[in-house]
Amino acid sequence: MNAEVTHIWRHPIKSHGREALQTVSVTPGQTMPGDRVWAVAHEASKADGSQWVPCANFSRGAKAPQLMAISAQLNGDTITLTHPDRPDLTFNPDGEQQVFLDWVQPLMPADRAASARIIRVPGRGMTDSDYPSISLCNMASHRAVEQKLGRDLSIQRWRGNIWFDGLPLWEEFDWLDREVQIGEAVFHVKERIQRCLATTANPNTGVRDADTLGTLNSWGHQDFGVYAEVVRGGAISVGDKVHPL
Repeated sequence: MNAEVTHIWRHPIKSHGREALQTVSVTPGQTMPGDRVWAVAHEASKADGSQWVPCANFSRGAKAPQLMAISAQLNGDTITLTHPDRPDLTFNPDGEQQVFLDWVQPLMPADRAASARIIRVPGRGMTDSDYPSISLCNMASHRAVEQKLGRDLSIQRWRGNIWFDGLPLWEEFDWLDREVQIGEAVFHVKERIQRCLATTANPNTGVRDADTLGTLNSWGHQDFGVYAEVVRGGAISVGDKVHPL
């Protein structure tokens, strides 16, 4: 079957907005350029930017569903964030943290640890995996979830990096420990992505409104998409072919 790339997304600040791309160049052993470059540590976190740490150290959509409605645009050293309930914000995450913390505070639940600081680990995107990963997601699997729920869902609920279409649902799970070529790049598929409450929130409103986890569990798992490592770099564009090797 002919499969091809349908969407490419990056998330400059982990859990705080997404940005669509038409093309991207990936490098072996690295995350997607501009993806999860920064993360927002909460007041109970020990993250200091010296090394990768797990997602529990950060403000994220599983705990604060309003964050799911943020869109982002990365331009050089600055990011512009938009949200339906907040004014647009353009700032430098390395040097203007307080303006961001003031902006995001109304979106955070009162009973959760407040966002405290933005961190980055040079040369390492803050992915949920403890290795630099890029997530691959299957449009057929997404449509199957929509069909079981009986409603349309935005693919942005899954916060995936590279989306493809033209393969059967859940075929991506058969790629574990295999390689797949996407455009010029080759990936080694490492593991399935177990999903959390973030996916229940509507990316347009930030309101939890869909039982995505219960729907996934009807297949006997709570997984959507796979994490992969870049083993051969190169350019990937929307419309490029996807070939399991």
